Amino acid sequence: MPNVALVTCYNIPEPDTDETVLVEACRSAGLNVELVPWEDEAVDWTRFDLIVPRSTWNYYEHEAEFRRWIDRASATGRICNGREILTNNLDKRYLAGLAQNSIPIVPTRFLDNACELEEVVLSEGWEAFVVKPAVSAASFMTRRFERHELADAATFADGILKSRGAMVQRYLPRVADGGEISLVHIEGELTHGIIKYPRFEGDVESVSDAVTPTREQAELAKRIVSTIPTPWLYARVDLMLDDGGSWLLSELELIEPSLFLCQSKVALDRLVSAISRFAIAV
Repeated sequence: MPNVALVTCYNIPEPDTDETVLVEACRSAGLNVELVPWEDEAVDWTRFDLIVPRSTWNYYEHEAEFRRWIDRASATGRICNGREILTNNLDKRYLAGLAQNSIPIVPTRFLDNACELEEVVLSEGWEAFVVKPAVSAASFMTRRFERHELADAATFADGILKSRGAMVQRYLPRVADGGEISLVHIEGELTHGIIKYPRFEGDVESVSDAVTPTREQAELAKRIVSTIPTPWLYARVDLMLDDGGSWLLSELELIEPSLFLCQSKVALDRLVSAISRFAIAV
């Protein structure tokens, strides 16, 4: 019976809605599954046939330690997604690399200091914008501002920059009306979409039932996931709708994304099947 670690964290900041259904389905498939905090230094990671990051949702608070954990877990050759994928996806500067490869992204600039913020917003002509850390999860230190709030936004950005990198993105108004969708992929296959609603610091995540992605969404997502080094187990492509009706990449989630497994039995079954194969193959 393969031993599989579903990696979580101590004091998980919010419930993992995927956890129960995934654990039960894995055990029903004959897998010996354990929920293991990444911070537990007493864990012998070599005893697992497969290590699957799932709800490591505090990593942005301990970036250096988390990077060291990735190195330790990767040394076993049994972690998926793999080391290169995980480390490259930690910092949202990966978006700049995707943009250079002709992937359309939400207009984004990375800040070296808070003084740059005003120049960016005014030169780009943004009426509203979002400031957040370059390494973050959920809605951590993520706030929306209007152009007339530039002074407050600069102060907020300066607070982020004291401990980590910061970024600013144009706010796309259509996300408030269902203009953001997450496209879940398991081992290369698009399984379902979930409409997401805006979430800022302190907000609870609000999502829809499963939806069928449009052809445009699916084709863009296919282009995006084709950039991921193989093999990979799961990916979530988050797209936002711009004013002109085009879809843009907001985030490519490859570390610990919610996969909305409760909304799609197809995704759940495919993930469990893939975990079983990966656990045997490594």
